[in-house]
Amino acid sequence: MGKAAAGLCSGSTRGLVSILSAVPCLACKNPPGPGRPAGPAMSGGSEPGQAGRGGGAGLGVPPAPAGPGSDTYKGWLFKWTNYLKGYQRRWFVLSNGLLSYYRTQAEMAHTCRGTINLSTAHIDTEDSCNIVLSSGGRTYHLKASSEVERQRWVTALELAKAKAIRMRNNQSDDSGDEEPASQSDKSELHSTLKSLASKLEDLSTCNDLIAKHGAALQRSLSELENLKLPAESGEKIKAVNERATLFRITSNAMINACRDFLELAESHSRKWQRALQYEREQRIRLEETIEQLAKQHNSLERACRGAPGLSSSATAVSSTSKGSVQPAKGEASDEDEETEYFDAMEDAPAFITVTADPKHHRRSGSNLSGASEGHPEDWNLEDNVFESANQTGDKESMCKDVLPKKRRRTRIPDKPNYSLNLWSIMKNCIGKELSKIPMPVNFNEPLSMLQRLTEDLEYHELLDKAVKCESSTEQMCFVAAFSVSSYSTTVHRTAKPFNPLLGETYELDRLDELGFRSLCEQVSHHPPAAAHHVYSKQGWTLWQEITIASKFRGKYLSIMPLGAIHLEFHSSGNHYVWRKVTSTVHNIIVGKLWIDQSGDIEIVNHKSKDKCQLKFTPYSYFSRDIPRKVTGVVTDADGKAHYVMSGTWDENMECSKIVQSSHGSTSSEGKQKTVYQTLAPKVLWKKYPLPENAENMYFFSDLALTLNEPEERVAPTDSRLRPDQRLMENGKWDEANVEKQRLEEKQRAVRRRREAEAVEALEEGKDYEGYIPLWFERKVDPLTGELICVYKGGYWEAKEKQDWDLCPDIF
Repeated sequence: MGKAAAGLCSGSTRGLVSILSAVPCLACKNPPGPGRPAGPAMSGGSEPGQAGRGGGAGLGVPPAPAGPGSDTYKGWLFKWTNYLKGYQRRWFVLSNGLLSYYRTQAEMAHTCRGTINLSTAHIDTEDSCNIVLSSGGRTYHLKASSEVERQRWVTALELAKAKAIRMRNNQSDDSGDEEPASQSDKSELHSTLKSLASKLEDLSTCNDLIAKHGAALQRSLSELENLKLPAESGEKIKAVNERATLFRITSNAMINACRDFLELAESHSRKWQRALQYEREQRIRLEETIEQLAKQHNSLERACRGAPGLSSSATAVSSTSKGSVQPAKGEASDEDEETEYFDAMEDAPAFITVTADPKHHRRSGSNLSGASEGHPEDWNLEDNVFESANQTGDKESMCKDVLPKKRRRTRIPDKPNYSLNLWSIMKNCIGKELSKIPMPVNFNEPLSMLQRLTEDLEYHELLDKAVKCESSTEQMCFVAAFSVSSYSTTVHRTAKPFNPLLGETYELDRLDELGFRSLCEQVSHHPPAAAHHVYSKQGWTLWQEITIASKFRGKYLSIMPLGAIHLEFHSSGNHYVWRKVTSTVHNIIVGKLWIDQSGDIEIVNHKSKDKCQLKFTPYSYFSRDIPRKVTGVVTDADGKAHYVMSGTWDENMECSKIVQSSHGSTSSEGKQKTVYQTLAPKVLWKKYPLPENAENMYFFSDLALTLNEPEERVAPTDSRLRPDQRLMENGKWDEANVEKQRLEEKQRAVRRRREAEAVEALEEGKDYEGYIPLWFERKVDPLTGELICVYKGGYWEAKEKQDWDLCPDIF
């Protein structure tokens, strides 16, 4: 017992010193064997020993720093950017525990492309030449010119990391505040470290004693098993008991030392955690600020370089990914290093539009293709259908010839402020079909999907103007603007509409006021599908069947409309077909909800074969484009480009007439850009301003506020008569939830009865047709070959007679 106590009292700081002194030895570890295959071949030249140039970097092992700034290591490495460009040659500088890189050595004076802090970085070697650095979600894949050069960099990085860790430990702030540590705080830190080292030495001593006495106990037990004489057994058993007692005493001392160590560590861990969290947040903010400044500086540089080559008039840059204009990667896109994660969004434009002077646009040149030549006198469309560039776009000015004859409501009850634990409801919904999940009305807005589908007609006057166009390509511009305008109401509308019940209908009869009337019906429940038919006395008809496929992915919700939209003009017979893009709701669990539209729309005129390719650019934090950008080109049957479309899906769309096109510079991949010279753009569509107090009314537009307004003489299946939706609109959410569950259970009962009838018909050998829509019938679309529901007639006649015998009892 005395020996054990003496051992416990002989502690020193040897344990802590041994741990700290072992850190630099990480640089001497043997490189691992070949890992996964390297990425694409390196781009650019590679010279042996090149990584060692500058600042003494050619040494095998960087010298120990003799003073501030003397531990710099510089050289060339190849950095992975994206799958299109592969590895790109970059100039790397290792200094003060930070690894920074530049495109060229000259950029060190003004533009840093990125920095990684080695004190929190993980260094890994994939194969003979590759290095992988990762820290805080940022990962750099690097490649050296040779295995020797790779080992030099690994050694330098490991030594720099060890030094950075020691500096961070020596300079850590116990309080976690922004002010530097005082002298008393430093003394407390050193005292704490000394106490921890003493306790660590105690643990080491106890471990040695336990091992020693444990071995002796094991030998005594072995001797006891080999005994034969009873007289000797008593003495051996006594010795075993003594050793067991000594072993127990030593173990107790070990346990007490561990308890003291744990209590001491817990008493100081909170301060260290605060200090560490503060340093991490400061580092992240600093890195983001530096990157943002570098990107802004880079954009300004390129703007200065490109300014002399362009005309003094306004220019616009657009991109597309389909049609006659193929996307090409720009020469300068590599300057933004974030392209390794957003390379598809950062591609350089496939075409460039330059506003031409109408008086001088006839200039000739060998590089002009002449594929889209036109005359300025043709661009007089502001006199007939196109709006001028300074058009205000207000609803009063656009609808001045169609005045409403009935006063519509301009507000609904304000949205109640109900708290909701979103995660408790959504955590079991990941990966499931949204339409099959019972949702409370807290997630909804007081409109059904049928009403939301009808809301696409808010800018129907675009189609009224398209009727007046004599040229099919001009008409295509208005149709394209109309297809984009249907998304303008979604920018703030993150709540989901009510899922319609099977057989539910919604009519919007504005034939006298706005010149059209619309009918929607829910024709399928699983999968949910709605059929829509619109007739306008202005000379056009629109119909569609939309199926909503939605998936909850944890952080975001993807909504994918399936089905084609048909639009036919009566006088010309032009028949347009297009499909919707994907909508994504972000920050489902944490943060502020926001919605984005992404994808491509191809609008085809099946009579004239004109096409319009529209690209909805997804939002990217690192993109230099404006948010919610939409671009496109209108071409005829021969692929000749006539108009360029540009704008945003939440604000406006413009159209520019192409007068000439030319082939621009060729990119490194051998793809050519097309430069379009255009006349001044015309505003085709501009979003109506939201009504006053819209933020408390679910961000409804003027039209949306009227969609659920009670009306007489509508069908008993109309969405306006849905009780749970009406209760929610009136602010009675608890009653609405109860009513919603009742309606859903009633619908399930009808489905179970229908399934039983199908089984009975099968047993009797009869055919069972299943659910038959009320006002629509299924036909094969001759253009797309798909089976869709089209309006078969009879609804408006039944409304006139108020004969609703066909309507089921669904409410």
